[in-house]
Amino acid sequence: MPKRISNPKQMNSDGVRHQPNQQTPPRRRKPPGKGMVWIEGGTFLMGSDHHYPEEAPAHNVTVSGFWIDQFTVTNKQFQRFVKETGYVTFAERPPKPENYPGALPELLVPGSLVFQAPDQPVDLRTCSWWSYVPGANWRHPQGPGSSIKKRENDPVVHIAYEDAATYAAWAGKSLPTEAQWEFAARGGLEGATYVWGEEFAPKGRLMANVWQGEFPWQNAKSCLPAPEPVGSYAPNGYELYDMAGNVWEWTEDWYRDRHPENKTKSCCIPVNPRGGTQQESYDIAIPEIQIPRKVLKGGSFLCTSNYCLRYRPAARHPEMVDTSTCHIGFRCVVSDETT
Repeated sequence: MPKRISNPKQMNSDGVRHQPNQQTPPRRRKPPGKGMVWIEGGTFLMGSDHHYPEEAPAHNVTVSGFWIDQFTVTNKQFQRFVKETGYVTFAERPPKPENYPGALPELLVPGSLVFQAPDQPVDLRTCSWWSYVPGANWRHPQGPGSSIKKRENDPVVHIAYEDAATYAAWAGKSLPTEAQWEFAARGGLEGATYVWGEEFAPKGRLMANVWQGEFPWQNAKSCLPAPEPVGSYAPNGYELYDMAGNVWEWTEDWYRDRHPENKTKSCCIPVNPRGGTQQESYDIAIPEIQIPRKVLKGGSFLCTSNYCLRYRPAARHPEMVDTSTCHIGFRCVVSDETT
């Protein structure tokens, strides 16, 4: 089993230290928020032609410079936001019956989706490991009886898109676009499979909080699968933590099932692209449910090679805006034009 880094250092898959992020921030000397890192704009190859179809085609994209949170938003930070604003998250509100025709009455109560491991192999097409747990929310990640006590530095979870966007606005920030997120996650490693390089566990070192064992029933870790405190693993080349695994992260972009075709001429390369449209984001497989979807990035502690190899910067996943789970969180950005 790969060993986790006890004293993380910036390394690529060959054990070579990344060059530090020596990018020059704008004239504003101080970051717009504590713990933010300046990312110089540039052109990069976004997506992948070698993994899941929704990541293709790999295509050139240009992004302007921006600030991004070094860590995902923590329970402690979100708790402060709630205390100051009185905000009630989506998972803490009773669902409106008119939005969920045909739903069982016992499910029309405040709650959220929680991972519950089966005790034997299951059909991976069923997603039977998810349960809607009444009373599960950011304060009670596993449901009633659980709490975030002694988990202040864990990433906040059970966050729907609206919750993340509202927090970001309160903090004077926004959610990243998919292009911003992926550019930052790559940390200067153009086209690399992982945010740290090409090898999953360089020299036996585990580089992210991901599932170990056969998903979803065999847990090879010494602890239960769950988010870990932010910054538990090595940062990428831009000194950003947890850009792979731990929790999925919301972006601002509407989901569409493929990237646009690649434009190789510099005059035609998209600048600060914004993904699809709300109409494109609906799931055509379930036309009776008209709930738009946003793009999630980064993978989570439940991702694994035998089911969801998405702890990669190119990976992307659609999520309905009304959905919260025990493995979705977020981080924020401040774009160059607002600095």
